[in-house]
Amino acid sequence: MISLSLPRSPSYDAIAKAAEERILILDGAMGTMIQTLNMTEEDFTASGHIHGPSCRHHSDHPQKGNNDLLVLTQPQAVEDIQLQFALAGADILETNTFSSTTIAQADYGLENAVHDLNVAGAQVARRAADRATAQDGKPRWVAGAVGPTNRTASISPDVNDPGYRAVTFDDLRSAYGQQIDGLIAGGSDLILIETIFDTLNAKAAIFAAFESFAKVGRQLPIMISGTITDASGRTLSGQTPTAFWHSVRHARPFTVGLNCALGADAMRPHLAELAGVADTRICAYPNAGLPNAFGQYDETPEQTAKLVEVFAREGLINVAGGCCGTTPDHIRAIAEHVAPYAPRQIKETADV
Repeated sequence: MISLSLPRSPSYDAIAKAAEERILILDGAMGTMIQTLNMTEEDFTASGHIHGPSCRHHSDHPQKGNNDLLVLTQPQAVEDIQLQFALAGADILETNTFSSTTIAQADYGLENAVHDLNVAGAQVARRAADRATAQDGKPRWVAGAVGPTNRTASISPDVNDPGYRAVTFDDLRSAYGQQIDGLIAGGSDLILIETIFDTLNAKAAIFAAFESFAKVGRQLPIMISGTITDASGRTLSGQTPTAFWHSVRHARPFTVGLNCALGADAMRPHLAELAGVADTRICAYPNAGLPNAFGQYDETPEQTAKLVEVFAREGLINVAGGCCGTTPDHIRAIAEHVAPYAPRQIKETADV
């Protein structure tokens, strides 16, 4: 059973106070920035030397593209990217752990590295946050990034067997639990359950998060972010923003919101719907528009920032950032454009 009676973590109240004063800024796309480094297989594996905080890991699988692994093999490169986002205005830095579950790392044969990936991911982000704070005096917080995995608990991957599931709730709960334990051990201030296309997956992550909180005896703020997959305005598992909110409201998240799949212009009506029903803070971090024929994002920092400014002007958001295609320049522009606006006021709604 999820318990909401645990004491709050030391940083919880500081984050909440900052969110009352202004719109907080989340960072941008780690994957976009890693692509600019043009790393080779040898870079990803550090020429075969994959070291975690406590042990060495080995896999016969190719690792190029396993961006999470870079927190072990190229930690300075990851830290430098996060520092760029922090100095561009980000108050919250995401860990580079989007795929750091046993389920996702099975594709790379690195299931045994999951704990080390998450501990190191949080530690690297913490170092970047502290470096930025040392330069400008502004506090920064680390959000442990928990991705959706590459499996869905609600939908069969086999059209000939609609009852089949490639993963169970308990599989997900266990995998997420390992991840979140590591993120907390590494020093994360928040847990960000993001890019949710299947709410059942997210509910497993929420359950796992509270189990992890119980182990350490304190509750971290949880940020929950869904993704609208097409023009229907629904998640992949078929929920509208309103239904999505009512499915996760029991967790009393620090924020609920949307990210990925859409640019800010297309996201706006779905975000407005969510803001109309949620009695908590709203977070939005859209893509830099939609990808072109080559998979690149053409929306400039100024274009993205002006669209996100609409969210702020209409009183829809408490936290803003960027997803796919967004660089430190995008985050800097977003921070500048939303700075004049007050954060969304949270309206109490009747229990249902």
